[in-house]
Amino acid sequence: MRTIKIVIADDQMLTREGLRTILDLEDDFEVVGVAKNGEEACELTEVLQPDLVLLDIQMPIMDGISALKRIKHSCPNIFILILTTFIEEDYIVEGMANGASGYMLKDMDADKMITSIRDIVSGQFILPAAVAAKLAGRLNRFTEDYAHFQRNSLSVIKLTEREEELAQLIIKGLNNREIADTLHIAEGTARNYISNLYGKLEVVDRAQAIVRLQAIM
Repeated sequence: MRTIKIVIADDQMLTREGLRTILDLEDDFEVVGVAKNGEEACELTEVLQPDLVLLDIQMPIMDGISALKRIKHSCPNIFILILTTFIEEDYIVEGMANGASGYMLKDMDADKMITSIRDIVSGQFILPAAVAAKLAGRLNRFTEDYAHFQRNSLSVIKLTEREEELAQLIIKGLNNREIADTLHIAEGTARNYISNLYGKLEVVDRAQAIVRLQAIM
């Protein structure tokens, strides 16, 4: 049976020792070191080369996110499980962006905690439901903000009367020849009009143009 070597980093002694006691009861776990701040966590990790680090977010001297960045830089193959009571969206996003393998709430049931550690070492990403809900809320707001930005940016695009005629025909799916015939102009002229319209819309093809035109007309 493979032994999973673990470093625990938490500024609360009761939490550190409680976790150590729980994890050391498992035959396939070995707590090889404990740290009370982020700097100690980095130093222990670099020396002991554990399989996984349980890393608290809020710690003195060096916080968990700063320690995460340093550990992933010096020991990129070590798994990091963020240990926290804080379900803050910024922590979630920053942790994920810097290589955390998952999150674990400190009040998590011991059996679930043990399972989570084994799952992470096997390559899974762990995200408790409460944390996932926070992240989903953040993503929803980002999507709404982006859509609002798009609507505002498109609203400043002003089309000439001829461009509006052209846009209506593009939306209807007419090709260049059909557009030229409808507007009673040469096909080359129609192509020039269309090219200029693409430039104003900041698109490169007919499909993108249709999507943008439908948003502003």
